Amino acid sequence: MTDVDSAAVPLARVVRGDLVESVHRGHLVVLAPDGGVRLALGDPEVTIWARSSLKPLQAVGMLSSGLDVDREQLALVCASHNAEPEHLAVVEAILASAGLASDDLRNTPDWPLDADAAFDRRAAGHGRASVTQNCSGKHAGMLATCVAAGWSTQDYLDADHPLQQALAGTIAAMTGVPVAHATVDGCGAPLFSTSLVGLARSFALVAGATSGPAARVAAAMSAHPWHVAGTGRDATRFMQALPGLVAKDGADGVYAAGLPDGGALAFKIVDGSARPRPAVLAAALVVAGVAVGDLGETPVLGHGVPVGAVLPTFGPST
Repeated sequence: MTDVDSAAVPLARVVRGDLVESVHRGHLVVLAPDGGVRLALGDPEVTIWARSSLKPLQAVGMLSSGLDVDREQLALVCASHNAEPEHLAVVEAILASAGLASDDLRNTPDWPLDADAAFDRRAAGHGRASVTQNCSGKHAGMLATCVAAGWSTQDYLDADHPLQQALAGTIAAMTGVPVAHATVDGCGAPLFSTSLVGLARSFALVAGATSGPAARVAAAMSAHPWHVAGTGRDATRFMQALPGLVAKDGADGVYAAGLPDGGALAFKIVDGSARPRPAVLAAALVVAGVAVGDLGETPVLGHGVPVGAVLPTFGPST
């Protein structure tokens, strides 16, 4: 097994003025619609924690286990949301449809990701809460799935719970990679390992699906990209600009995206930084044959004005 750091290569450079200020290394793979590799940088077989990039796969598993929600709600099940008011309203609706409430959530309490939403919450005298943590949509979906399947809800985060066993099986089946490692994610849910190329394959299956649970997930994310992330977030921006794209970020520098033609990509920034993600995602989409315009532009500021940029190390402009 390749260590995530040992075979990593530069994926993006941060240029300030006329000097390279820093470099972000990682692994990347772009798949063609037929499953062939269009581009591989670093080690596409590297084993990773895909973090929240697994949420669309987990949503497929929940639907297969009996979850019944509308498209807007399903997008929230796939989300790492900002906890803006409309996000929270949809999470509450998912719970209410299963006869549950926010007190039933077991994910780690946290502030909203959105700075304005977090400020408003503090100003109103509230503290960290499970419902405002970015994974509350996934956890609401997990709870609603348990109710639909007749499974217990108090212990839904246990690794041996039938829900988590079903989700692990879905991840292994869709990635084509057996789950070799398991731990606990930041939100408290079980987290399962996969390979980078396996993650890309799974997103090809989701984005290219024409029927079944995977197609429902793709349709929900494409129809409601704001619900998948929120105001100012790159996953939302890219999906809004590129109809049919299914894209999901993950913590610690993970990203995966699938295209309606069955093409897909995945990458892992080994330093865990979010800064190079838009530039790397845009360049990878260009390799996949998509025109992205200025979506990937990431300026480096000096005194509030651009004095450089985050630039990918690959693609037509390099």
